[in-house]
Amino acid sequence: MTSPSPITGPLNDADQEITGKYLQQILVDLIQLHLLAKQAHWTVVGRFFRDVHLHLDELVTTAREYADQVAERAATLGVPPDGRARTVAESSGLADLEARWTTDKEAIEIVVSALGTAIGHAREAIEPLDKADPVSQDLVIEITSKLEEAHWMWQAKLATS
Repeated sequence: MTSPSPITGPLNDADQEITGKYLQQILVDLIQLHLLAKQAHWTVVGRFFRDVHLHLDELVTTAREYADQVAERAATLGVPPDGRARTVAESSGLADLEARWTTDKEAIEIVVSALGTAIGHAREAIEPLDKADPVSQDLVIEITSKLEEAHWMWQAKLATS
């Protein structure tokens, strides 16, 4: 038997369920993104090491800050966020990084792929959140915009002249 939630939010049950589902997916993606970027930060090697190393820390900061906002939004709505390692590992469809030295080019390619997946999940949430919870939709739009900007910048590192 589950106990009643100590937090009641402004949404009806159906809208809370829809919103909670999308916020949870975005949360696990952001947590995986920050873990992936931090692992790459520690293991990146190559000619462009310093640039990639520093840029990865910017991505870590962005992903961590937005993960916190998403988790707090879910909690505000009465949906307990789940950022446990097991949940992230089972739920996120983002690329993973092996525990080894990673060339700067490999790290960039993995980040580009992970950002692309996270953006896809965030974009999938925008339309359903329009009716379920426009406030959460605004947050997801902001996150999507920031991730798309990061995606562009990481892709630019792969461009050849």
